[in-house]
Amino acid sequence: MDIQARKISFVQEFLKLNSEEAIVSLEELLKQLKSRSKKEAKPMSMKEFNERIDRALDDAENGRVLTMDELQKEMASWS
Repeated sequence: MDIQARKISFVQEFLKLNSEEAIVSLEELLKQLKSRSKKEAKPMSMKEFNERIDRALDDAENGRVLTMDELQKEMASWS
């Protein structure tokens, strides 16, 4: 499937959504992606890289993560 077909398919699925929470989540994701694309031209410093790793490890150690099953169940409730 080419990019145009994927966009059309995405929009069709988006229009079927009835969940305010799902729409807000997608809006936030789009906003983050647009913001990130502006920042992508700058490489991450080693300090920032290590800080992100530390945060990720801390999240994992303190249970601030979702399993794939939990994420799939949450996503299923969006529509």
